[in-house]
Amino acid sequence: MSVGLIGLLDDIAAIAKVAAASLDDVAGQAAKAGAKAAGVVIDDTAVTPNYVIGFASKRELPIVGKIAVGSLRNKLLILLPVALLLGYFLPTAVTPLLMLGGAFLCYEGAEKVLEAVMPHHAHHEAQRQPMAADARSVEDEKVASAIKTDFILSAEIMAITLAAIPAGNVWTQALVLALVGFGITVGVYGVVALIVKADDAGLALARYDGASIIGAAVRSLGRALVRGMPTFLAVLSTIGTAAMIWVGGGIILHGIEKYGPPVVGRTVHAATEAAAHALPSIGGVIEWSVEAAISGIVGLIVGALAIPAVQYGLSPAWKRLKGLRQA
Repeated sequence: MSVGLIGLLDDIAAIAKVAAASLDDVAGQAAKAGAKAAGVVIDDTAVTPNYVIGFASKRELPIVGKIAVGSLRNKLLILLPVALLLGYFLPTAVTPLLMLGGAFLCYEGAEKVLEAVMPHHAHHEAQRQPMAADARSVEDEKVASAIKTDFILSAEIMAITLAAIPAGNVWTQALVLALVGFGITVGVYGVVALIVKADDAGLALARYDGASIIGAAVRSLGRALVRGMPTFLAVLSTIGTAAMIWVGGGIILHGIEKYGPPVVGRTVHAATEAAAHALPSIGGVIEWSVEAAISGIVGLIVGALAIPAVQYGLSPAWKRLKGLRQA
């Protein structure tokens, strides 16, 4: 009986080792896949605070919470099953769908650049939008708009993650996708919550009544936070716009390398390698910077072409379709 018990314990230990190895493998794959989606994560983090600006302080965290719940729903209940089905039944569709999402990011980024260069264009577009009836409606519209934008960014994150996972066990793929989706959502919206409440924290520090040197330093830090947040948010918005264009252009560029003429990929790689050889001490940084710059140029071109296509083609067609459905 003792021999049988020892054998059972050995089997349990062996199963535990296999399970631990599997968990380590899942965690490792999730970390690598999450790193490849870093550009979209930066974009998501930079874009989201814009949807909270202008609301009362007490509504900021609830709004961030609503957007985070919507983001989790996008990733785990909609995009994860779709990604698994595509990866299993139609893996060739992943790259074209990524390119469509990349084109949308380029469009959004290019439109923000156009609005910055031509403010009257943004004012004209705002006038055409129907005004919400009350503050609750405005909040609901903002949350819905943020979740809609998050859906595109989340789709890019899940597709990039799926492409980075080695083909194999579907349950492992599901675990990696779920881990990446959950971890990125918690990380992004945790940072967003800190950003939108930083001015309140600064105000509290500025009101600190300590009479010591430390108290004066705390008050100075608080005043610096309050004064610096508008500039920080403006810089963050610029980074978000640049990330949209860079990430979208990079996705499209990789798609062109896969489906287009080989000369495109060779030219890009030759340019990055030549730049890296020119400054070998920081070759990795230079190579990444040149590739990002090329991706940004591609993104701007695609976005500039997408703006009239959406305004004069897709948008009117969508309005007509909605009108037919309501009739």
